[in-house]
Amino acid sequence: MPTVVKSEDCEDERSTLLAYLDAQRGGIRRAVYGLTEEQARSVPSASALSLAGLIKHATQAEAGWVLTGQGREEKRLSKEALAEFEASFVPTADETVPVLLERYEAAARATDEAVRALPSMDETFEAPRRPWDEGGTRTWRWLVLHMIEEVARHAGHADVIRETIDGKNAFELVFASGAMPEPDWSLLEG
Repeated sequence: MPTVVKSEDCEDERSTLLAYLDAQRGGIRRAVYGLTEEQARSVPSASALSLAGLIKHATQAEAGWVLTGQGREEKRLSKEALAEFEASFVPTADETVPVLLERYEAAARATDEAVRALPSMDETFEAPRRPWDEGGTRTWRWLVLHMIEEVARHAGHADVIRETIDGKNAFELVFASGAMPEPDWSLLEG
């Protein structure tokens, strides 16, 4: 989703990383703007992903990484852990879009608080081994950059899913939701 990160939100490395992470979160949140619950849960493309499922997954992934960074979550390499990961893409009946968005906001606040409380972005933690990653010592800088990467990837998925549902693209959603005023297109040359 197109976003503009304001320079005043980028006072230092920490605030810059958090501003870019939040910009990508906005892309996922805006993808459900104006949709019905049924549309947000629909799986309209060749992928098995829904917009509601992406919000649920992004929330769980972000919260899980923060807990890992704080040394408060043990990730095990097991078939049960893989099943939990797969379930993170499928909202339950009681996980409505408003509920999922509220949880996503809470996870975002927890991430921001944890990052702002760090003495340094060079603080380290032990990342768990996974089938696709050997794990090991990581910095919080790596953690936030990884979250930006992960959320941006899913914001791109959300763009495609949303356009498949009703044809609305990322720019239309940014302007319609008020995330950014529509520019003066008359300034374009040619």
